[in-house]
Amino acid sequence: MENKPNSFISSGLIAILGIVALVIGLIVMLSIPGIRYAAWIIIALGIILLAIGFIIDYRQISSAITGRRGKFGMGATVMASIFIGITLIINAISIDNYHRFDLTGVAQFTLSAQTKEVLSDLETPIHTIYFYTPEDPYGFGGYITNLLTEYQNYTDQITIDIIDPDEHPDQAREYGIKQYQTVIFESEDKRRLVPPEEIIVQTGEQGEQVSLEAEHAFTSAILEITGAVQKKIYFLIGHNENSINSDYSKVREGLLDDLYKVATLNLTTNPAIPDDCAALIIAAPKESFTSNEADIIEHYLKAGGQTLILINPSFPQDISQLVSSWGVTIEDGTIIDPSSYISPNKDMPRVAADKSAFGLPATYFPGAVAIIPQEEAESPDTIEMLPLVWTSKDSWLERELIPTEEPEFNDGIDLKGPLSIGVLIAASPTEGEITSTSKLTRLIIIGDSDFASNEHYESGNNSDLFLNSITWLTEETELISIHHKVLPFRRLTAGPQATNFINYSSIGLIPLIVLAIGGIVWWRRRQ
Repeated sequence: MENKPNSFISSGLIAILGIVALVIGLIVMLSIPGIRYAAWIIIALGIILLAIGFIIDYRQISSAITGRRGKFGMGATVMASIFIGITLIINAISIDNYHRFDLTGVAQFTLSAQTKEVLSDLETPIHTIYFYTPEDPYGFGGYITNLLTEYQNYTDQITIDIIDPDEHPDQAREYGIKQYQTVIFESEDKRRLVPPEEIIVQTGEQGEQVSLEAEHAFTSAILEITGAVQKKIYFLIGHNENSINSDYSKVREGLLDDLYKVATLNLTTNPAIPDDCAALIIAAPKESFTSNEADIIEHYLKAGGQTLILINPSFPQDISQLVSSWGVTIEDGTIIDPSSYISPNKDMPRVAADKSAFGLPATYFPGAVAIIPQEEAESPDTIEMLPLVWTSKDSWLERELIPTEEPEFNDGIDLKGPLSIGVLIAASPTEGEITSTSKLTRLIIIGDSDFASNEHYESGNNSDLFLNSITWLTEETELISIHHKVLPFRRLTAGPQATNFINYSSIGLIPLIVLAIGGIVWWRRRQ
């Protein structure tokens, strides 16, 4: 009998050591992921010690369990143990398998697929310095910090330093910092500054809407200092075209997300198309070109340029003259397709995958003209043409559409389908210095511009048609793919400190609450 107390003390000590080992193993696993296998060994040791303690004092534990109070206590203990065990296992698994959610309205902490691809291919170390002052005049300090941390989640090549320029003015002078909240990316002997004005984007006719677009600026900086070439898309202006700041602001966002640079081009003030132009977009001009402007565009195309031309009904005639030399004729009017349209608008033809060169399931065109290949093109041997999107055989081109009346086909006046709404054209260059490495002239003509307007851009596969067209024009033909639609939804995004709180509280807080509730129940029953 005298040995029982000593036996009980030894078994209790072993059990306590087992619990301590379990806690230490869990802490090591959370705080030092690099030695996770050692943490699992410590946890296994804790389980073994608990089992040894149970075996040593089996009889006393067995008699305590089989009693009335013991059965009740055992049931509560088993349930609590199961709950704690499941919680520990789930959290241990989640260390290697986790997913983070971004519930901000614009998903500002979710990187685009293009940025993730750039980061995954990154082989050069990049040092990022954020010159941040607590007196943030722009109010986006936390946003920048969390976004840079998100970049680190996809590569181990990026390091981040946060420096207060007021406390370290010598470093601010060294890097030529003239504004607070400037971010610097440097790699080897290259450096790129991203000032606040490249992060704050003003949209709207008067610039009254302000948004943050740091991802494009940061990824562009990474591409620049690592030597990658970023292609630039120019939108022609000066003829009342669709504006990238209002009508086409979502088009602009889509191009930026695909890591293109976007700019406008006025041929009156810049009498040449820049050498860095990867593609020129002419988005439904309502006013005629000057003869000089028409010549500049024509020479650009013949020298191997890439252009997307969007046309609406009642287009300027010089547009028709511009595309005529490339083997197509623009037929004015409005396409009606009673077999496939967006109800109740028969003048809004819907094009299915079997009538799309890109195989897009559903694109539609509000008020489209017809793009008709000429029977005898001016240079048939050098021009290759492919329909991009086309209508059914039941369609026709209504010459005089009256919105208040039901459209009907008039033989001899209207043009019977099927009709091409868009065409792809490739041709050998005929001007300038032509070599074996010269680029082909690439031209896309679409008889509608409204499909890519803000109102329709995100509907169906309209955005995919526009972005895939730009991809084809810029000769990234191997990258042509469907830009899958993602319905907007809200997610929760937490910064590093909040994330640590959530992680640790989910491991310790819930079990403590359960134990506290169990203690209260036990105390009340004891009374």
